[in-house]
Amino acid sequence: MNVPFTPAWCQPDQGSLAELGARGIHVDDIQLLARDQSAFARPTSLWTRYPAPGVALTARPVRLADGCLTNAYTLTVDLDRAEVRPVSSRAGFHLRDLVTGPAVATVSGAFAYISDDPDYQPAEPCLDLAVRDQHVASLPTTTKPAFLIHQGRPLLRTVAATGNLTIAGHPHTWSGSKEPAPHPRTPGHLTVFGAANCRIRYHQDSRTGFRRDTDPATNTTPRDPLALDYTVTTTPTGPRISALHPGGGTDLFADTYILRSHRPWPGHLAPGAPVHVTAIDSLPTADVDSALSLGPSAADAAAGRTAAWDQSLGTSPFRPDARYARTLLAVDDRHLTLTVMDGAPLAPGFQGVTAREAAELCERAGHDPATVFHLDGGQTSKIAYRNGHGPVDAVGSLHYLRWPREPHEPFRWQGLDGRRLHSALQITTTEEFR
Repeated sequence: MNVPFTPAWCQPDQGSLAELGARGIHVDDIQLLARDQSAFARPTSLWTRYPAPGVALTARPVRLADGCLTNAYTLTVDLDRAEVRPVSSRAGFHLRDLVTGPAVATVSGAFAYISDDPDYQPAEPCLDLAVRDQHVASLPTTTKPAFLIHQGRPLLRTVAATGNLTIAGHPHTWSGSKEPAPHPRTPGHLTVFGAANCRIRYHQDSRTGFRRDTDPATNTTPRDPLALDYTVTTTPTGPRISALHPGGGTDLFADTYILRSHRPWPGHLAPGAPVHVTAIDSLPTADVDSALSLGPSAADAAAGRTAAWDQSLGTSPFRPDARYARTLLAVDDRHLTLTVMDGAPLAPGFQGVTAREAAELCERAGHDPATVFHLDGGQTSKIAYRNGHGPVDAVGSLHYLRWPREPHEPFRWQGLDGRRLHSALQITTTEEFR
């Protein structure tokens, strides 16, 4: 009997098709998902699972206007029985990799730089504020809401892009480059630039539809003969000035972030000088264990107040009629709620929700849209969780494909792991699960 030859690159598709089929999603060819994702446009059944005491994950279908559908997956955390913390990494990770040890669930985190050009990436991909393990990895360029672990407890508040730092022991004030500059320029004041200053551009692509990148030639700080830029790098002994750039024009991706001063240039701002951020807004950094900048509130997104995010996200996901999968965060004194509203961009009628629909769904759930905030959405929206004694499972963005980097390379289904992320919210419990 002659057995049909199957090219080696096709063989992984068989396992992917079986995995999808076991979930009731029937696909004939993984490669076709690059053009048609309608197989994912199906309502979920109603269910609730308990990854750990005090942690519940529910699923429900939601009917929208114009015959559209989304599936809402809501993770509710009792903060008296479980803990949540923002985690971030320059190298990146997949959500399921973080569900280990005492961790029982993870949810896609803050907006990060995304480009399809692997050769030009920022040293620190988190946009605006990122604090990891009491180390300030990235400073905000503009005032934004943020989620922090402050003095051991979750705190959700708007964080002004201002603060204090020392360089070689000398005190300085700082503010974000998108904030109004002090007038007249305050002696010792520094301006912060970073990856959040970038502009994403789009190009058509015959295989993937579009590609995103940033133009290195224009991805720089403004030129100014009176300015001196200092790139800051992370070292084993803490942040330090790595290089000086008189006159500006510094590549925004050159290092962790950039500090700018104006004449007269202080002599202690020199390569190798240690940098220590002492306050962000009015918060002493010694009291902040971890933090991430958030997206706009559901109310602000619905009203179009999103200028602080649009430039660095490219085509704004908050356009009035744009349907996207979305991830939303709400916190009160006792509970944290994370909701993924699912969608696939190539599935008509199942492409997600508009910003206004997201706000309306928040209201229906009993939340004030002004107190609910967007996390990174689109194909990033995902929840990974411990599902009993089986392997770590995931919901949201199950259509996700790894794009080919070479003309001959196929698309790979990567729905359970999804996109490689640079931040997440991790939920852990110390109670024994019975």
